[in-house]
Amino acid sequence: MKKIIDYLLSIIYLIHFGLTLLIFHALQVIALNIFGKKAHEKVVDYLNFFLTYGLYFTGSTVSLKNRTVIPDDRPIIFVANHQSTFDIPALIWFLRKRHPLFVSKIELAKGIPSISYNLRKSGAALINRKDGKQAVSEILRLGNLIKETTGAAIIFPEGTRTASGIMKPFVAGGVATLLKKAPNSLIIPIAVAGTGAFNPKGIFPLKSFSKLSWTALPAIEPAGRKVEEILIEAQEAIRAELKLG
Repeated sequence: MKKIIDYLLSIIYLIHFGLTLLIFHALQVIALNIFGKKAHEKVVDYLNFFLTYGLYFTGSTVSLKNRTVIPDDRPIIFVANHQSTFDIPALIWFLRKRHPLFVSKIELAKGIPSISYNLRKSGAALINRKDGKQAVSEILRLGNLIKETTGAAIIFPEGTRTASGIMKPFVAGGVATLLKKAPNSLIIPIAVAGTGAFNPKGIFPLKSFSKLSWTALPAIEPAGRKVEEILIEAQEAIRAELKLG
C-alpha cells in the first residue's frame, strides 16, 4: 500500500515540479530582460519557494532552521553536505536574503527549464570536471565576484551526491580557491537531512512522508586558519547535527 501511495504522490509532485519549471522559466526571461537583475532574483526566489513547499504534495515535512547569524556586510561561503538534487531549491529559498551563487557542474547549464537559465544568468561557477584549469578559473571568478559585491557562494565540498547520507570527506580545493579571492569570507555550514532517502531510486518514485530538513549551523571564522582545518570543523558540525557519529 505504501508503494502505491509513493507512486501516486510522486506523480502529483512531479507534475507540479515540471509545470513550475516551465512557468518560471518564462517569468525569469521576462524579469531579467525587462526589469533587470533584482527582479530576476525575486522570480528565482519564488521559483524555489514553490519547488520547496510543493514537497508537501508528497506528504513530507520541510524544516528550515537557522542557528547562526548571517551577516550582510561581508562575503559568505556556505558549505553543505549533498544528498540529492532536492537539496538545492530549499537552500536557495532558505538563504534567499543572501542570494548565494552555486559552484555547479557545467552540464546543468543546458537543457533544464528554469534551472539551466538561472545558472547561466546568475553568475554561478559552472565547472567542467574534466578540465581542471577551467574549473579553477570559474571558481576564482566567483570568489572575486562575492568579494566585489559582498555576496555569497554555496559549495558542496564532497564533490558529489551521497544519497546514503554517509558523507564523503570534504575536499578543500573549491573552498580554498574561493578564499583565495575573497579571504574575508565567513564560512557557514549547512546540514541537509532526509533528501537522499527521499529519492533513493532516482527522481521516481519519491518516498512519501519523508522528514526533510536544512539547518544553518554556527559560523566559522577562517582568518588565520588552514582550509583543511576549517572544513574538518564544518563537516564535524554537520555530522553532529545529522547524528552520524
